[in-house]
Amino acid sequence: MIVARELLGKFLVHETSEGVTSGKIVETEAYKGPEDKASHAYDNLRSKRTEVQFGPKGHAYIYLVYGMYHCFNVTSGDAPGKPEAILVRSLEPVSGIEIMMKRRKISKAHLINLTSGPGRLCMALGLSTKQNVADLCVPPLYVERGVTVDKENIARTTRVNVDYADDWKDLPWRFFIRSNAFVSKANQQRKTKAGAPKD
Repeated sequence: MIVARELLGKFLVHETSEGVTSGKIVETEAYKGPEDKASHAYDNLRSKRTEVQFGPKGHAYIYLVYGMYHCFNVTSGDAPGKPEAILVRSLEPVSGIEIMMKRRKISKAHLINLTSGPGRLCMALGLSTKQNVADLCVPPLYVERGVTVDKENIARTTRVNVDYADDWKDLPWRFFIRSNAFVSKANQQRKTKAGAPKD
């Protein structure tokens, strides 16, 4: 949970031939395999897709959903070989906004939807499985320090679309910056727990 909170306010940057795009991380979800039934690596499931979670921490875990949308995660945890990851759900656009709008095929009138959601932010930043396993400490895809988010400005809820995970669906492992307009709608509509998390 610590990494999921600490990623809030950090900048995710992607350097490409089209230019540099970046966004401030405003929403995350934690997945703690192998005990977490919502995790792709539940019960130590080791596959071509999940293999990166068993490797070094601080690398990109990017996968395809519904055959068309990509989701970006950061491998995490303090136990070597234990598969854990943080899903980045939403970004606040910082730089390269024109490039991102072109990729998303949207106008400034719809800027609020540019990077608010896992699939949207990947499309805007030009992320796909081509960047899977990338070391996020070095270019071209990396996480920068960004800004500090005070604990009182961090909210938490249960995770989205994990109803299949039995009791694990009820864990408040989703974190976001309060009142940030770029937090995904699904997150804004769910009941939040007041104050900063204790764990």
